[in-house]
Amino acid sequence: MNSINPTIITFIFYIVAMVCIGLYAYRATRDFSDYILGGRSLGSFVTALSAGASDMSGWLLMGLPGAIYLSGLSEAWIAIGLIIGAWLNWLFVAGRLRVHTEVQSNALTLPDYFTNRFHDTKKLLRVSSALIILIFFSIYCASGMVAGARLFETIFGMDYHTALWVSAIATISYVCIGGFLAISWTDTFQAGMMFFALMLTPIFAYLAIGDGQQHVSQLINEARPHAYNMLSGVSFIAIISATAWGLGYFGQPHILVRFMAADSVKSIPAARRIGMSWMILCLGGAVGAGFFGIAFFQLHPELAGKVSGNSELVFMELAQILFNPWVAGIIMAGILSAVMSTLSCQLLVCSSTLTEDFYKSFLRKNASQK
Repeated sequence: MNSINPTIITFIFYIVAMVCIGLYAYRATRDFSDYILGGRSLGSFVTALSAGASDMSGWLLMGLPGAIYLSGLSEAWIAIGLIIGAWLNWLFVAGRLRVHTEVQSNALTLPDYFTNRFHDTKKLLRVSSALIILIFFSIYCASGMVAGARLFETIFGMDYHTALWVSAIATISYVCIGGFLAISWTDTFQAGMMFFALMLTPIFAYLAIGDGQQHVSQLINEARPHAYNMLSGVSFIAIISATAWGLGYFGQPHILVRFMAADSVKSIPAARRIGMSWMILCLGGAVGAGFFGIAFFQLHPELAGKVSGNSELVFMELAQILFNPWVAGIIMAGILSAVMSTLSCQLLVCSSTLTEDFYKSFLRKNASQK
């Protein structure tokens, strides 16, 4: 029990820090525009990292390393597709969306923008797009809460339903208190934690294996003979399907609102460079953790119990084995960051859609910004 106390303390400090950021953001939130779009005041750094953190959910620290651990580099096509899709999104959508959402009657939500941009007097676009966001994001939010609960359950042995309430209350608290600014600032902080976890873990895993690259390669080849071959067991259609994941960026409301909230279209190029650098390094770290995990657990099969049953635990197990409980706690909080950053902005998108696109548009058209 004593060995897990530092991890628990780290988690508590992390959650308290998120709520404190929410309270601070509350002081800077004056009206509804500030609450759902931050008054279009995000600089390049916050725009870039908050977009990145809101995009990369727990999949980045659990799903991707687990897939690489199980099948080798043939699973890296998804990461390549995401990088291409994100870059194209920054290049062709970000700047234009920032300009046009402000020009089109200062649209605060995507359904609002579609209505103004295409002069939809019957509001069919507003209703249909708002319904799509609400229905599918509700499912997405539910999966995020489940992921957070499973993380608490796995690390602390907590009852699942209790863990579900803890993760939900922690996230909803700072979303409700501080709105968009709280989410953007916490996402930036969370992006830093994710970066720290994803850089540190593969490096220490490689060093723990020892004896250089040749030894690492030998262990990987023993465990997964085709791990280095990106084309192993993968058809052309499978490669296209994997890389096509990146196309999803063009229609992700919780990412697109970051572009809308930038302080100026002139901030977008710098944000693109920062965001893409962060993304490439983090995806590389996730791939590295899974890949070096193959060699590490081949060298130490006695430690591979949980990973053998569930490959998605490879990153978590490496962190707990390689680091002291304090550092491991920070890295575990990095996994929670990935889950909470995505969940929080999806909750806000649902909230803004309900209030701006249904309540204000149909129930109370003269509702004030307050």
